[in-house]
Amino acid sequence: MFDQTSFLPTKELKDFRDRIHRIAKDQIALQATLVDEEEFFNREVESVLWEHGLLTLTFPERYGGYGKGRTTALCIAVEEIAKVCASSALLLIIQAVGSFPIIHGGSRKLKQKYLPQMSQGRKLVAYLVTEPTAGSDIASIQTTAVRDGNEYVLNGSKCFATSGGVAGIYSVLAKTSEEKRNGDSSFFLVERESSGLSIGRTESKLGQRGSNTTEVFLDNVRVPAENLLGREGEGFLIAMKDFDMSRPTIAAQALGIAEGAFEAILEFIKNSHTLKKSVSDHPAIQAFLADSAILIEASRGLTYRAAILHDQGKSNTKFASMAKCFAGDAAMKITTDAVDVIQVLNGYGFLKNFQVERMFRDAKLTQIFEGTNQIQRLVVTRQILKESMSFDQS
Repeated sequence: MFDQTSFLPTKELKDFRDRIHRIAKDQIALQATLVDEEEFFNREVESVLWEHGLLTLTFPERYGGYGKGRTTALCIAVEEIAKVCASSALLLIIQAVGSFPIIHGGSRKLKQKYLPQMSQGRKLVAYLVTEPTAGSDIASIQTTAVRDGNEYVLNGSKCFATSGGVAGIYSVLAKTSEEKRNGDSSFFLVERESSGLSIGRTESKLGQRGSNTTEVFLDNVRVPAENLLGREGEGFLIAMKDFDMSRPTIAAQALGIAEGAFEAILEFIKNSHTLKKSVSDHPAIQAFLADSAILIEASRGLTYRAAILHDQGKSNTKFASMAKCFAGDAAMKITTDAVDVIQVLNGYGFLKNFQVERMFRDAKLTQIFEGTNQIQRLVVTRQILKESMSFDQS
């Protein structure tokens, strides 16, 4: 239906998309409804993702990474899988987000120790940043890390930790100083078996119910000083760089959800002899199809522009936030309208056994995590003003 390969920079990425499309259709799609209904973390799908190297796409090549174009490759994989199961796509995203501080902040020794555990030992990683009193404003976290000889002692609580209950390794953001707002935090690598680390409540969510989301508590957790990721005080900077990678992937997930809902409506129309003949008599359906197609193509353009810029080592902060905001809002509108269209036609759109209802719920999260879409608008505005002032001064 959509030309999804013409804009990709290499044949390798086009072939990669075709391969992931088959994997999603043949090995993931059939389990999506059951996972959502019973709200469980699907180990079978996790194994499929490991087997095809999809949980190490952003790693260095020697540890199973994709190589050149890795952010674009991650977005492709997320988009294709999100068409059939947003929860499974989220696992790819959080593995990339959680491993980012380790890959870009860990010492050579630390990476040599832990990256094989993740790639060959198949250990998932979780990203412990959000706290009950610090949502989008990560500079307001209260978890602390105090230096004690050759160790740091971590204390605090984290919430909404995706993969929190199934991960073997955690990237934890904690305050290491009270001196300045954005320079007082640092990332640490913490192992699941660490004394004092415990898993709290597993959250029951509106959508993406097959992803594991928990509380994680840190009670005098001791980690070696060498598990500091980057320099002390660089946590906020690492988190901001992580966003430049992660926000295009959230956009890709939203794009996939939107495409899945759009394709479901098309199938519904094609399989209905009556509807197939009378679409011309339904202006509302015509408007839905046109508006959805426009939003999907616009989302794709922003998403992959942000991803390709990131792969090229160029600044993509503005486009990453634009993509995440636009695609998330587009997915929410398309899935809402998809439910309405089917509701008007036969009343089934609201029922759980029809997949657009699941996609409608899944889409909401893309407007919230990795910075709410309200925050994305602030980021875009800040970047526009920054560029404007730079232009005026030149």
